[in-house]
This record gives sequence, structure tokens and C-alpha cells, in this order.
Amino acid sequence: MSDARPASLWHLYLLETARGTLYTGVTTDVTRRLAEHRAGRGAKALRGRGPLRLVHHEAVGNQGEALRLEAALKRLSASGKREWIAKRFTSVL
Repeated sequence: MSDARPASLWHLYLLETARGTLYTGVTTDVTRRLAEHRAGRGAKALRGRGPLRLVHHEAVGNQGEALRLEAALKRLSASGKREWIAKRFTSVL
């Protein structure tokens, strides 16, 4: 009998602040994490910057994959992030 837990599915998400700033994060539960951010219990960078709008989220895989994608996106400019999001939507259609 194995005591190993099944691996959690990690998600990448992007939030937009009232001023149009984009915040990138990862989590295993997007709904919970968005509620935490909106309640001021999330990242300090978002406190007092609401209302927050979820502009993109997607399942990524394991934690390592999610963190690598998050780091890559955080290196992009705001316009680069918006282009990345636009490409994701057009590739789905």
C-alpha cells in the first residue's frame, strides 16, 4: 500500500488591477487564491489595488512547470504579457 498523495494540478493565473497592472501567480486553487487576493491576504503587491479582475488562468501541470512558466511571464513587459494572453486565446479558437 502506498502513502503517496496524487500530485496536485497547478494553475497559472494573471490578474489585472484597477490601474491595468498585470500580476502573475501560480496556485493549486484559482478560486481560493483570487478570494485571498481580494480580501487583502494575498501578495502585498496587490493590496489596495482593487478591484482585481482575473484575465487568464490555465492548468499547467506540476509545481515545477508552473513556477518556470510564471518566471518566464514575469520577465515580460505588460504589453508582452498581453500579447502572450492574446496568442493563448487565438490558439484555442
